[in-house]
Amino acid sequence: MNRKIRSRKQSRPAMSPLLRALTYSHASLEPVTQAMLLQCYTALDAFRRGHGSRDLFSALGRTLLIAEELGRLGHRACAAGEIESAQAALMHINAEEHAGGGWRVCDADYLPLSTALAVFTEQLSAVSLNDIAKAEARMLEGLLGSERATRQVKELA
Repeated sequence: MNRKIRSRKQSRPAMSPLLRALTYSHASLEPVTQAMLLQCYTALDAFRRGHGSRDLFSALGRTLLIAEELGRLGHRACAAGEIESAQAALMHINAEEHAGGGWRVCDADYLPLSTALAVFTEQLSAVSLNDIAKAEARMLEGLLGSERATRQVKELA
């Protein structure tokens, strides 16, 4: 009986499983966070130039709500005031548009918005994909909950 014995070379991974998981999770997180930030800063620039829109307004609003939820999850929770100031600035933009002034941001509202986006940038540099998903889910729950509450109030009236 002639059997060929093949020796199998045991290959060891170059990285430990933990290091590999950390590397790949960071590699998959960076494109997500960069895309989120690019959308935010592009929207702010469009408002600065007087070329804002309802869609860009909604994108900035969602971003601020996500930043607020990330703060509640413990990521730069001390910056809650900056996020609230930016939300107030967004409401000024909306009121200006309804008054016929177009989708633009004035100098007084630009600073709190850019400060809030800087906070959001810091938050994204320290979060995991899981935290981003939690924050987005909480944000959506809040939006859907307020939508349901509005419908119920209208039904009662």
